[in-house]
Amino acid sequence: MPILAPFVSRSMDIEKDWIDYNGHLNMAYYNVLFDRCSDDAFETMGMGPNYARDRRLTIYTAEVHVCYVQELHLDHKVTVSFQLIDHDDKRLRVYQEIRHVDGWLAATSESLSLHVDMSGPKVAPFPADVLARVEAMRAAHSALPMPERAGRSIGIKRK
Repeated sequence: MPILAPFVSRSMDIEKDWIDYNGHLNMAYYNVLFDRCSDDAFETMGMGPNYARDRRLTIYTAEVHVCYVQELHLDHKVTVSFQLIDHDDKRLRVYQEIRHVDGWLAATSESLSLHVDMSGPKVAPFPADVLARVEAMRAAHSALPMPERAGRSIGIKRK
């Protein structure tokens, strides 16, 4: 089966309990949407719930940078993309976007994830079979341009 470049989630609804007192999606739930897409992409690379249960190996998030671009509301439907922009034998660097089904950008996320042996827990290399799937996704995604919003940092610009 070909690997989507980028990987794109199914259409997802905004849930009623996720709306905050300002009338829009609370910031925490953008991460829920990113995470749901990541879980599906990790499953594609062989690192889903069965991997954690059977092999006692999993993915932990080490760092995340989210940019909130446009508000989401209860009646909105979204998709989330997942682009593997780098990896080594223990880490994944991923860029994601939440887009309204009409195409406009709602938020971006860049993350660094660690492959973890749950017996420690400790960071551990990917097994050969999983690394092959990671490399296949990276090869498929390598044809994509580096996202313009990737590599951003936080700061206050002074005049």
